[in-house]
Parts: sequence; C-alpha cells; structure tokens
Amino acid sequence: MRTRVRVERDGPIARITLDGPDRLNAVSVETLRELEASLRGVAGEDSIRVIVLTGVGRAFCAGADLSGDLDAAIVMDVANAVIRMIATVDVPVIAAVNGPAAGYGASLLLAADPAIAAESASVLLPFTGLGLIPDGGLTHTVVAAAGRAMAGDPVYSGRRLSAGEAAQAGLVSRVVVDAAFAATVDEIARAVAERPRMALTRSKHALNEARLADLDAALEREAEGQVALVGSEDFARRTARFRNHDGSRA
Repeated sequence: MRTRVRVERDGPIARITLDGPDRLNAVSVETLRELEASLRGVAGEDSIRVIVLTGVGRAFCAGADLSGDLDAAIVMDVANAVIRMIATVDVPVIAAVNGPAAGYGASLLLAADPAIAAESASVLLPFTGLGLIPDGGLTHTVVAAAGRAMAGDPVYSGRRLSAGEAAQAGLVSRVVVDAAFAATVDEIARAVAERPRMALTRSKHALNEARLADLDAALEREAEGQVALVGSEDFARRTARFRNHDGSRA
C-alpha cells in the first residue's frame, strides 16, 4: 500500500497530509505526482492563503519509496517537479515536521517557506550511505541554510540531526514540544492566513526569487548525478536489504 495524499480545507488554510504511516510516509512516483497536483490545485484557489504540509503518524516523511522497478530519470523528474512547485506556488507552504524527515523528506522540509518541527522530530540525509547524492535541491538548500561546513557533516557522515540541532543550523525555523505541536502549527497557519493573499504572494516571490536560479541548477546537477549513481554496484548492494523487505527510503 503506497502513501496517499490527503487534502483538507479549513477556510483559507489548506492542509496536505502524507498518509502512509505503515511506510513512514515514504513517497513513490505516484505519491509525488499526487502531491504535485494537490499543491497546484489548492494554491490555485483564490480563497487559500497558506498550505500546511505534514505527515500521518510518527514520521513526517521517510524519503523516497525505492521498492519495485525504478526509472531513475522519471523519479528525479517527478521529485524535482514537487520541489519546484513548493518553491513557486503563490502562497506560503509551512512544513509541519511532526517526526523524522529523512532523505527526500528533508528535501520537502527545506523547500518549504517556514518549517516548524516537533521536539521529537529529526533530520537525516542518508544519501551517501546508499551510494547516492543528496537530491530534491538539498545540495543548494542545506548549504544556503546552514553554510557549507555545517552542511558537510550530515551529508558526508549521515549523522542524524535532532530537531534542536536542525534549528541551530537554520534548517527549521522553530521547535515545539510535542504536546503543543499541533496547536502551535495551527496558530501559525491562522496568523499567516489573516494577511492579504496578494501581500503573501508578493512576499514569497520576493524572498524566493534570488534562490530559484540556484535551486534549478542544483536540481539539474542532482538529477544527472543520481541517474548515474542509481546504476552503480554500490547502490544495488546497499539497497538490496531494503528491497528484500518490500521497500526502501532515501
């Protein structure tokens, strides 16, 4: 059973939820296509002023679902389209990081406008351990947020960052105790939704304009590298144990 995408509207707030708790909300190509369509759809509604992106259960998103036969070029095209959509839709996207954000889950987090993390959340970049390159724009967004030296630590070593460490590195904007997390995200979303949509749209585009060219270039470089690395013996060997258990995440 693949992760589904659930969309709920609450006045000017749209909540998009990755719903695959048994897979820690890992995203397949089909899920990514559904996510892109959902983002485009709700952002195109004049009444919507903010989007909240989150996950069901104990994880935000455990990354890409690597089970089954994969065409790396197609996966990268679809995954990159979601990141571009988050960065360019006309309303702010809040990542409500309710639990671990690993691999592509971290890409979603860093593509969002603000990211709010529960205290129990974490950020993991497992790519190099799988014989891969960070993707989803991470080679740009992590460096832009944390600086090159700090970015190299979780990228090269695969060290898991706690929510607090992620906040110190600039990867998330706020950390909230678990008991207050849902209420705090709702409060922030409602505060954003009170503002005029045109002001939000122009502010988002102004904040993002400078980084979009660099983000696009990073997405292209990552796609080229990932396509080459997915065909490597290292990747096949290091993901075999996951595939034998009907799934993998990156």
